[in-house]
Amino acid sequence: MKKIIFGVSLIAFCCAPCLLATAMAADKGPAEITLESTIDGNAKPKPAFLPHGEHQSRLECGTCHHGKDADGKQVAYVEGQKVEKCESCHNTGEAAMSAKLNTFKKAAHKKCTTCHRKIDKKLASCKTCHK
Repeated sequence: MKKIIFGVSLIAFCCAPCLLATAMAADKGPAEITLESTIDGNAKPKPAFLPHGEHQSRLECGTCHHGKDADGKQVAYVEGQKVEKCESCHNTGEAAMSAKLNTFKKAAHKKCTTCHRKIDKKLASCKTCHK
């Protein structure tokens, strides 16, 4: 009986990391996200609705997400990488960044509308995201 319990425990111990990794890989964030700036309290930005799950069904994570290196330069997304809030870098305090991308609003508009225009110009309408 002790051998059976030991054997089952050993198998469970060996399989646990694989099961945990599979569960973590399956978590790709919420199906729907409301994007809004939280840094500039004076501005009254319109929240944007993002059907995240719908985008995931058609795109790779790296299409939208990226990271930064120690120098603050953009680096490509790597599967499993922690996704930070866009405005952690794209904010008015980021001096090293291009003025065209230095706010969350500018970065989101550049990323989203560029892609939407390629698919269908009607998708680049403000009402697509800002309900």
